[in-house]
Amino acid sequence: MLIDTYGRVATDLRVSLTDRCNLRCTYCMPEEGLQWLAKPDLLTDDEIVRLVGIAVTRLGITEVRFTGGEPLLRPGLVSLVERCAALRPRPRISLTTNGIGLARTAPALAAAGLDRVNVSLDTLRPDVFQRLTRRKRHQDVLDGLAAARTAGLTPVKINAVLMSGINDDEAPGLLAWALDHGYELRFIEQMPLDAQHGWRRDGMITAADILASLRTRFTLTPEDAGERGAAPAERWLVDGGPGRVGVIASVTRPFCGACDRTRLTADGQIRNCLFAREESDLRAALRSGATDEELAERWKRAMHGKKAGSGLDDPAFLQPQRPMSAIGG
Repeated sequence: MLIDTYGRVATDLRVSLTDRCNLRCTYCMPEEGLQWLAKPDLLTDDEIVRLVGIAVTRLGITEVRFTGGEPLLRPGLVSLVERCAALRPRPRISLTTNGIGLARTAPALAAAGLDRVNVSLDTLRPDVFQRLTRRKRHQDVLDGLAAARTAGLTPVKINAVLMSGINDDEAPGLLAWALDHGYELRFIEQMPLDAQHGWRRDGMITAADILASLRTRFTLTPEDAGERGAAPAERWLVDGGPGRVGVIASVTRPFCGACDRTRLTADGQIRNCLFAREESDLRAALRSGATDEELAERWKRAMHGKKAGSGLDDPAFLQPQRPMSAIGG
């Protein structure tokens, strides 16, 4: 069991498969991209499956989420999903993606055992998409969403980040569109995880801003009634249901007290918090011949020292050196 000194138990594993991405979102990385990890530094497929297996069979992990960078860029992704789905007890397996390439791969991923997807989509306007991502791939994302729904990778969830002066007027339209297409929309406050370190608290669109915008068009009723558990999103029924919308307020309404996540980076580091400034190296131990039991004990120690919170509400907060693309969502 992965338990920390505050009694929180991690059951949700986020596995980054690559730090590379085929978009250049302004709130994530510069237009020219980043210095990517060298291939020898990345965990191999066998190493990933071994570590996920240890997490599932020895450490109580029940949910595995593959992330990036962009995980669809990882060669052998379908095989990785299939091998992890064959573990016993079987974890629930999901994928966070920008959707580019999903139209081509959704059927194979579903057949391999992928349960569902989260797809990033911040705007319904192709010109705004190009401004935000610096790429003309808007239709590819829409096609990927439709393919995921057809393949049964449901519920198909959409993650949207609103940026002041760019797409902050789109919340009601995004929600109406998502409801019409059977997707579950979740707005995420912009977090200080950009490579440029350009995030500013006073310039971000907050959960309160998002909800106020949505209420100009919809009636929202709290769904969770204070019982959301470890779920990062606060959820509301829309116009009485059955449609719903979620808001992840990592900055203004942090949910650290119920966090159940542990993170494995593409180069084999354990992070006990998205905003951690320290990591624990499993790759070196794995490659030096450590047993499964030894790796599990290292993982337990890494999680035991997890801090009470992210520190975002501390004036002395320091942004992690790694950006989101190198951590995994």
